[in-house]
Amino acid sequence: MRIHLVQHGQAKTDDEDPERPLTDRGVDDVTRVAAHAVEKLGVRAPRVLHSGKTRARQTAEIWGGLLDVGVEQSDALAPNDDPTTWVERLDTQTDDLVLVGHLPHLARLAGLLVTGDSDHPVVRFRPGGLVALEPADSGWVVTLVLPPEGA
Repeated sequence: MRIHLVQHGQAKTDDEDPERPLTDRGVDDVTRVAAHAVEKLGVRAPRVLHSGKTRARQTAEIWGGLLDVGVEQSDALAPNDDPTTWVERLDTQTDDLVLVGHLPHLARLAGLLVTGDSDHPVVRFRPGGLVALEPADSGWVVTLVLPPEGA
């Protein structure tokens, strides 16, 4: 089982649009990363979950389209949500999963999975980028980091 943590793509500011949809660059970055991950790295997942915020939903829809799967809104993926909720959920997860969310939540979740400490950063997330983790004997390990510049 592998979990793919995706930070939403670059979004408009609150002043530009209070809904904060993706910018053109955000759409391009997410599309490039997702296409590279799916077509060149063989990323597969039967589910793509997002926070419900417009920018995360749009990012998830791009991923879902390339993976040919539907996308679902989920709780506990908002910027300041407690990452322990997902740690507990992942204990029962058997299939690969794409979670599309926000900082600081994704960074805190990765830190908690890898080190046991949500305040210990283990990887730098980038808007539109992908971080994959897999369970190992002693917890979780980072197996892939794909920033928009690398796709």
